[in-house]
Amino acid sequence: MARRAGAEALRIVILGSGRMGRSIDALARTRGVDVLALLGRRDVEPRRADVRDRIAGADVALEFTTPASAASNIRLCVETGCPVVSGTTGWADGLPAVAAWVEKRGGALLWAPNFSFGAVALQLLAHTAGELLSGAGGFDAHVVETHHAGKLDAPSGTAIALERSLAEGLGRNSPITSIRTGHVPGTHEISIDGPRERLVLRHEARDRGVFAEGALRAAAWLAGRTGVYTMRDLLAGEAG
Repeated sequence: MARRAGAEALRIVILGSGRMGRSIDALARTRGVDVLALLGRRDVEPRRADVRDRIAGADVALEFTTPASAASNIRLCVETGCPVVSGTTGWADGLPAVAAWVEKRGGALLWAPNFSFGAVALQLLAHTAGELLSGAGGFDAHVVETHHAGKLDAPSGTAIALERSLAEGLGRNSPITSIRTGHVPGTHEISIDGPRERLVLRHEARDRGVFAEGALRAAAWLAGRTGVYTMRDLLAGEAG
């Protein structure tokens, strides 16, 4: 995972010094990944030219910042010729325009609301379950997501993605309940309830490291590619 062609260490720049940025930084240094810089908001916004120079030396940038700055950060990376892995949530309405711009520029972007392989699998299962039960009649679905008290966006990007996958299969939308409490890294549950039975699909992240692990694998996978991708593409590639 930490190697590129020629057996050189993967070189990354991390934009965002919050929980995810720090977690990626810590894990990367144990995996032989060369972290060129960990840049917080105060490092990025006032000194775009300096940041551009740092990004230019990286194989991949990992962007975990805020909804207000995600689009401009992604554009900065692509303009510099650096593929970017983004996990910033809360700006899904602006994502299609940015993705189209990246494609037009011949850049590379992998965006995901969740970098856990289990959460990606849950999204695929949600679609399948909805599709299988859509014609059975009498089934209602509900998505419940629980995160730590410090998470700002609600519902979570993962919950929104799950509900959309479920709706594609089921043929109708379902409500989402968001819970913010304690230090929960992330739990997502889909309940499909019928008159005499109930199907529950649940993913529970036990440690934030699972997201950092997935982000680093996404970075290694994206290096050298062009186009716009999601974790579904990475998961399909790993399975193949």
